[in-house]
Amino acid sequence: MTAGARGTRGRGAARRKSLAVSTALVLAVATAVWSGQPGSASGAPAAVQPLGVPFLPSPDPLRVTIDSMVAVSLTVDKNVTIRLSDGTTRVTNQYTFTKLKIRSHMNVVQKANGHTVTIDVPDEGSLGGYDSAGKPETTTMWGNITNVCLRVLVKICGVQGLLDFFGSIIPLTAGAEDFAGDIYAIRTVDDHAALNSTDNPVHLPGTITVTSP
Repeated sequence: MTAGARGTRGRGAARRKSLAVSTALVLAVATAVWSGQPGSASGAPAAVQPLGVPFLPSPDPLRVTIDSMVAVSLTVDKNVTIRLSDGTTRVTNQYTFTKLKIRSHMNVVQKANGHTVTIDVPDEGSLGGYDSAGKPETTTMWGNITNVCLRVLVKICGVQGLLDFFGSIIPLTAGAEDFAGDIYAIRTVDDHAALNSTDNPVHLPGTITVTSP
């Protein structure tokens, strides 16, 4: 099936902050629900990062590729432990930025439990940015970047190690190409929105396709 990707907002008491999570990305990780309940762990529980999203991510990560993008005010926290829906944990990186601007073609694929979910944004899109009051929004991504290229006179690829290193020291704003990563969860929040705000920090005009054998 196909459907336009749309943002959703949290309600109830949690509306102290306006939370918008892309419907597309929620569907992509919704297989966490089908992966079983978290198992009981023996011994002391691992110290895990609370993701602040309404699901536990699947142990089958999203494969995210972006042809061309700009990350604004990117910071990196390395070696963050997160808990997955099957009760296991992963040590991964946490990427936080004000805005992820997709300049050309974002593709997200997850294969799990006998089905494949594909999100395709063929042209431009964005996660985060600034709301109508000019306040910054926040996007957080948990996973590992497996490839990214920068263009400084010539195109230089495989610089994700440098990105992680410098992003853990100072905020970075840079354009990049041929991004590829294994991502467990993505969250986009308008931290400053009023309760009656209609600002949507997720703009992913594209399609969602679910297939099974």
